[in-house]
Amino acid sequence: MTTAERAATLRDAIGLGLAVGLYGAAFGATAGAAGLSPWQAVVLSAVMFTGASQFALVGVLGAGGGGPAAIGSALLLGTRNTLYGVRLLPLLRPRGFLRRAGTAHWVIDETTALAVAAPDRRLARLAFLAGGAALYLTWNAATLAGVLGAAALGETARAALDAVVPAAFLALLWPRLRRGAPEAPVQRRVAAGGAAVALLLTPVVPPGVQVLAAAVAVLLAGRPRPAGGRA
Repeated sequence: MTTAERAATLRDAIGLGLAVGLYGAAFGATAGAAGLSPWQAVVLSAVMFTGASQFALVGVLGAGGGGPAAIGSALLLGTRNTLYGVRLLPLLRPRGFLRRAGTAHWVIDETTALAVAAPDRRLARLAFLAGGAALYLTWNAATLAGVLGAAALGETARAALDAVVPAAFLALLWPRLRRGAPEAPVQRRVAAGGAAVALLLTPVVPPGVQVLAAAVAVLLAGRPRPAGGRA
């Protein structure tokens, strides 16, 4: 790991963490509109810390749904983090119960993408920790700001925050799909297949199911092939 690689990894990880963490303001505003108090919104961000599940939970509550329905929706979206954990365990190799528990708490979309995109294990761990710390701190601070200023956050500001997450993921994904990247043609086909599955299912399944289905499709498409065997 060279000094330049370390600096580039920290720059990308912290930059992504800060950018996506600002989206916590939108969650804070949504939580406030759903009737949660500031301390409830902050505790939810600190303990749950997985944006899609948090939005699902307060969305159901805000629409008048009960606690079991809200928790069920959040768990449905959160199950994808289990797949991420399976992928990250051999890469990060946390030792001891406390380290494993702390690492698991930061296993989300962004930290997984940062770790998997790193060129080696040491840089993967650095990207995971730096990105996770930046995102966790920014997300929780933005949640508090969002719930306190929910009434002042207009539709234009919410629309701008909505663009942060997909733009960040596209920035991470694009270099791996360009010509010259390792196995770029295969990765392009897998990415296109996962996107197609998600788009086709979006109109006909509950929110979150299309994400799980796309993840399963990508996982199956990217599974190791036996040497000399057929697909």
